[in-house]
Amino acid sequence: MALAIFDLDNTLLAGDSDYLWGQFLVELGVVDAAEYAASNERFYQDYLAGRLDNHAYLEFALQPLARHKPEQLHRWRSRFIEEIIAPLILPAARELIAEHRRRGDIPLIITATNRFITEPIAALFGIEHLLATEVEWANGRYTGRYVGIPTFREGKIAALEQWLTRHDADLVGSWFYSDSHNDLPLLERVDNPVAVDPDEVLRRHAQQRGWRIISLRNTSGRQTTIREA
Repeated sequence: MALAIFDLDNTLLAGDSDYLWGQFLVELGVVDAAEYAASNERFYQDYLAGRLDNHAYLEFALQPLARHKPEQLHRWRSRFIEEIIAPLILPAARELIAEHRRRGDIPLIITATNRFITEPIAALFGIEHLLATEVEWANGRYTGRYVGIPTFREGKIAALEQWLTRHDADLVGSWFYSDSHNDLPLLERVDNPVAVDPDEVLRRHAQQRGWRIISLRNTSGRQTTIREA
């Protein structure tokens, strides 16, 4: 039995749930359209380029949670999941998760996107174990702040190590699937790193290291069957 670890955005999903949530708030009219959309786009481009100030981004992205009642936020989130996220779930991603389950592996999602957004998405995949940036909750409301170490870059390793200790588990035989060069620190730690529809930086690195490169979006002619390194 081994861990099968999955990044979420642009790996299991054909899109970025964090960025799309920001767009969704703009469309709802609950944030300043021009200013918020411009900042959301700027932070996303910084992420893609590997220069994201994650603390600054979280301060920006989590503030709307503090401005609205949880009941309203949860209603918006339900619409977001149904209308925006569900259509982005990749059938090949579901098949890959199912194949790991047939092998007896334990699926786990680890994502930099916060738990408010990603917990219901993990549920759509039927994945119990989720490591995500934790949003602070106090006095019956979201505060707009995060707690603990954000699960971004090396933070994913820190969160995973804590999870391994709690579950008396290890990384022997482990897998990690990701699209992003931001996940290179964790990809370097597992026994079976897999680049999924990778960005160009990750693609070059994977080719140099002899890692598997697969597509969950266009599976014609691509190898997606599980095979240990």
